[in-house]
Amino acid sequence: MKQIGTKRLETERLILRRVIASDADDAYNNWCNSDMVDKYVTWTKHENIDVTRELYKSWEEAYDDPKTYRWIVELKDSKEVIGTIDVSRKFLDYGTCEIGYCYGDKFWGKGYATEALKAVIKYLFEKADAELICAGYMNHNPASGRVIEKAGMKYEGVLRSRIIDKMGIRNDLIYHSITKDEYFEVR
Repeated sequence: MKQIGTKRLETERLILRRVIASDADDAYNNWCNSDMVDKYVTWTKHENIDVTRELYKSWEEAYDDPKTYRWIVELKDSKEVIGTIDVSRKFLDYGTCEIGYCYGDKFWGKGYATEALKAVIKYLFEKADAELICAGYMNHNPASGRVIEKAGMKYEGVLRSRIIDKMGIRNDLIYHSITKDEYFEVR
């Protein structure tokens, strides 16, 4: 896999670009402090705007490393930032990209997450030469599973009782993936 890092991507309705520190205000207001979002993520919602600002400052600085694949997702028409999508580094040396994403709840159900995920999949296969892309979600968040399926990933399996949610309940992680060969077969 070529380690080419985060490049600007555009879709019909979205711009995916590098995170900048000034995105922190919208991020805090739209998802980092949301009780709805907090139910489905492994990180804890931010206590105040300073937490978000510090995080986004560190994310902006991380782009010096070509193994950083992290986008802020922005609506083309209003320029409002609505979420993030990124790639975990843990399997990058093997050409495997595990994708995670998070969007503000007022943007759910509008197809934005699928649109952004498809753009990132295309970029990772066509430009970065990835071998496999995968994504997982907690079993109590089937909407995230639909996003992954609509983006073309196939069901791979369940990691049983793998994670404990914010209510202290054990959840399965459900994984989907797509290989480079599968991606190019349907193109």
